[in-house]
Amino acid sequence: MTGIQLGELPPPCAPQLLSLLKEAEPATIGHFHESGFLHGRIRAMAAVARSVGTAVTVRCEGADGSILHHALGQLRAGDFLFVDRAGDETIACIGGASVLAARLRGVAGVVVDGCVTDIEELRELGVPVWARGLSARTTRSGGRSGSFCLPVDCGGVRVHPGDAVLADENGILVMAPDAARALADRAIGLQQAEQQTLARLRAGETYPQILGTQLFLQEAAA
Repeated sequence: MTGIQLGELPPPCAPQLLSLLKEAEPATIGHFHESGFLHGRIRAMAAVARSVGTAVTVRCEGADGSILHHALGQLRAGDFLFVDRAGDETIACIGGASVLAARLRGVAGVVVDGCVTDIEELRELGVPVWARGLSARTTRSGGRSGSFCLPVDCGGVRVHPGDAVLADENGILVMAPDAARALADRAIGLQQAEQQTLARLRAGETYPQILGTQLFLQEAAA
């Protein structure tokens, strides 16, 4: 079993934190925060509701999918499975049976920096799944390589077991749990303030008038 590394499941994020985080939108946090956003090539495979959870990580290399089998037996309710495919973009490591197994464990979502398969089944199962794309070529049981619950790289972001996760159709954000509350609080405040902006737009004001951009343009033209 050389080449396989097994870490410990992280403590789950506090339910109160996840409940607060779910009120925030990833794109709102994106107005003022720079790090932790997976790149946009990892997309929702179907319409998904906003999802939050605790990151559980896997590195699954090439055609050897055995480490994922181990992970699927360890998942807890509220876990968010992240799969680092070590650069592979041709072989699907997640499909209908594995997503059903994850759903029955209560998984909050699945993120694959690579391909998935059985898209019709994935849509029917209703588990939020994000991936780079689809493939009909799939993994085998090799048992020679991979890691579980160690830091991985997904979508250009280092993901640690235990990170707090906030995701929707626009994208995926991971953050340290001790930073998540402040990010959520600020985003929720901005979302509430935005309602005033929308009301002013509907009342006839222009966007640059509301945001003050018009003043910058006037100064630049002077």
